[in-house]
Amino acid sequence: SYCVHRIIEDPEWCLVTVPPLSELCLQHIVQNFANNPVLDRLLPEDQRKVLARLPTHLPLTVTANLISDEDYWKRCCTERWQVCDISNHGGSWKQMFFERHLENILKCFVPNTTDPNQVLELIPLCRDYVRKLEIDQFLPPVKEDQKEETDYLSDSGSDFGFGKVCIHHYDLGALVPALPLLEELHLTYGVKDCGMNFEWNLFKFTYQDCCNLAAAVKMCHNLKVFKLTQSNVDDDKTRLLVRNLLDHPSLVELDLSHNFIGDKGARAVSKLINCSKLEILHLCNNQICDEGAQALAQALAKNCTLTSLNLRLNHVQDEGGKAMGCALLTNTTLKSLHLGGNRLAEQTAVLFSQVLTRNSSLTCINFSCNPIGPDGGKQLFEGLRCNQTLTEFDLRLAEVDEESEYLISQMLWANQDAACLQPRLQQPAEPL
Repeated sequence: SYCVHRIIEDPEWCLVTVPPLSELCLQHIVQNFANNPVLDRLLPEDQRKVLARLPTHLPLTVTANLISDEDYWKRCCTERWQVCDISNHGGSWKQMFFERHLENILKCFVPNTTDPNQVLELIPLCRDYVRKLEIDQFLPPVKEDQKEETDYLSDSGSDFGFGKVCIHHYDLGALVPALPLLEELHLTYGVKDCGMNFEWNLFKFTYQDCCNLAAAVKMCHNLKVFKLTQSNVDDDKTRLLVRNLLDHPSLVELDLSHNFIGDKGARAVSKLINCSKLEILHLCNNQICDEGAQALAQALAKNCTLTSLNLRLNHVQDEGGKAMGCALLTNTTLKSLHLGGNRLAEQTAVLFSQVLTRNSSLTCINFSCNPIGPDGGKQLFEGLRCNQTLTEFDLRLAEVDEESEYLISQMLWANQDAACLQPRLQQPAEPL
């Protein structure tokens, strides 16, 4: 008899593959982080390892006020959205996540259907990070008999705006004042991608909506930029908004473009110009005529804060254009004026020739798509010959003859060169 000794080994076994106890502890922390978020008691190196392994679907109640690591929030953003640009969110991934997350909730909120706590419970988690909100749709409430109403309204002329069903949207009154760092609010009351379910009522900004919004904006004391565009804002709603924005402590930019604001609404805005700190005002693509432009011009003549005014695509004609010109003979703060597409003709050009001679604050004027005409172009050139500050003057499709357009462009280039040299000349000389 004899014995055979065999040594049987696992060829894949290796001592190196056995994780150390510290690694096992870190794995346990990651796996149980939702129930036991241990982070601040770890060494900095171990904290980085845990944060790099944490899943991005953890409850915000756990991560919001505990994790400040930008790499973690970058993973949360890039895994959720294909396009991520933090330059629009203060250069912070965490700020971007909470702003876009809140925006998505509000865009999908259905009144009388979505639980309001879904928004309210998020406030204490995001209030310290949300500085800007851009909401490009507000969904209307869904009714059980909506299909019958839709069929009836379609047959009775709802496509022409005759539907009588009032649809109120989400009330921002509980949210906006609870965000102390909110500085920018961009809103559009409408529905995106409604497809075959299109109804004019889906795009109706009701008076109740306006009341709720006006009260919310009034309580948002740090708000600097307020944009309410493409929302069917008429004169009555404009006056309501203005009443709540008078004496606002922080508002510097107001954008009410692409609405239905007429002369009455423009008169209300003119009161706001001198009762606030507005620096930028956009009213393009509305229904403002000569009377409204004259009211704005009267306010502009006394104003000392507004630097940019945009009245593009309104119905301002020469009477309103001349009023603007008279205001700019005394105004010394406005730098940019856009009056494109307003049926301005030679009379406005004659007065603005005087403006170009006397005004030394304007740097940009846009008269595009106006019938200024050849004689008007010559008048503008004569005024520009005495001007050294205007660097942009848009006269495209203004029926100005080629010679005047060429001479004006030469004057603008000279002013641009002088503007570029001025900062260099003002720099102190370097010591020898």
